[in-house]
Amino acid sequence: MATRATKKTVKKAPPTPAAVTLPPLHESTTSGGLKVLAAERGPLPLVAMRLVIRAGSAADPADKHGLSDFTARLMRRGTARMSADELDETIEFVGASFSVGSSEDGLSLFVTTPAEHFPEMLSVLGQLVREPSFPEREVELARERALAGFANDLDDPSVVADRAFTRALWSGHPYGHDVGGSAAHVRTFTRDDLVRFHRERMGPRVALLTVVGAVSPEVVAREAEKSFAGWEGGPEAPVELPPADTLATGGVLLVDKPEQTQTQLRMGGPGFRVGHPDYFPAAAMNNILGGGFTSRLVNEVRVERGLTYGIHSYFDMMNVGGVFGISTFTQTEKTREIIDVTLAEVAKVRERGITPSELKKAQRYLAGLYPLRTETNESVASVISDIRVHGLGDDWVEKFRERLLAVKPKQTVEVAARYLFAKPPLIVLLGKASEVKKQLQGLGPVTVVPASDYE
Repeated sequence: MATRATKKTVKKAPPTPAAVTLPPLHESTTSGGLKVLAAERGPLPLVAMRLVIRAGSAADPADKHGLSDFTARLMRRGTARMSADELDETIEFVGASFSVGSSEDGLSLFVTTPAEHFPEMLSVLGQLVREPSFPEREVELARERALAGFANDLDDPSVVADRAFTRALWSGHPYGHDVGGSAAHVRTFTRDDLVRFHRERMGPRVALLTVVGAVSPEVVAREAEKSFAGWEGGPEAPVELPPADTLATGGVLLVDKPEQTQTQLRMGGPGFRVGHPDYFPAAAMNNILGGGFTSRLVNEVRVERGLTYGIHSYFDMMNVGGVFGISTFTQTEKTREIIDVTLAEVAKVRERGITPSELKKAQRYLAGLYPLRTETNESVASVISDIRVHGLGDDWVEKFRERLLAVKPKQTVEVAARYLFAKPPLIVLLGKASEVKKQLQGLGPVTVVPASDYE
């Protein structure tokens, strides 16, 4: 009688991820001192530009919080040669787009354009940074819009909680205020303030222009010289910031918003600066703790207990320091329960780290996700800018997955012990204080402030 052959199942090793690389970089410097990076990249006939100026909200004057962001947005509203309407028409006519972004450490102007209109759009970008006119009427309108926005923010408990958390955690550090400032400060902004900030804080020697797309490096260097040759002045170096070693820990800040039926919760403590060696083990560890939808915090707090619809943990990194934080919300009567459950899950990871199988899962996920950061010209320009501005090293992209996949379980235990609330975290709550405060026994001193303090 014939016997059936036995088939052996052979496990295949997971495929090695394809290398992620950046196009070759070509460097030049304009006569005014602006550093220029060009990366030719096809096949689409498009070009993306990012101009980073290292004058973010941390460079705001002490009595003018939000001035960096406000100045950056007003640069778009007129130059010595073109009105705001003329700028809009010129940009829209060729199918280009301009936008502005701000952070604690810098501000960025982003441009995307068809390749054939690259010289014209680079010239417009040059005008915006060299000779903004800051029309008085545009300043007034922008100030009114900003103040209306602050008033509207009071209706968004999540925004107010974030604002309160930032101020309390960083205290008097230059990182300790909203990038957009506050109503009390923005209300005082004048055209002279913008002119002074532009003159004193913005200049070619604290800026970097990155150009990625269907344009040769030779053309980029030539056109950059034409567009920025007249840009002079500004500081020799970015504002030097104090060390970020005084972040608040322990205690509770309770922001009173009596009409709330839910409590917003933020908790956090010291993290690390951008580019720190702990980045890779911390990223893997945090993905399992609370950085992904299948994380431990999501499973325990949302799935198992139904305390919230969403919770996440994160590392927020700036040039001289950073934060490890957790953000969530729950029903008012469940406030203490969600605090206790969250702290218990953090403690488990702090004391034991994550398992080898969890580490492999996080590594595969993050390694697979990373190539999405280099799919478009815009994303490549942003990555290149970040690498140079933050000193990450030109092999950051090429070695990213290699360094991530090299993380060992022991390293996740070490970073968990360092950053997962080795000291009691600062806890910020926004909700109905009369109901929430009585749930907070044993968490440290409680300070109660009205939500209106954060307009």
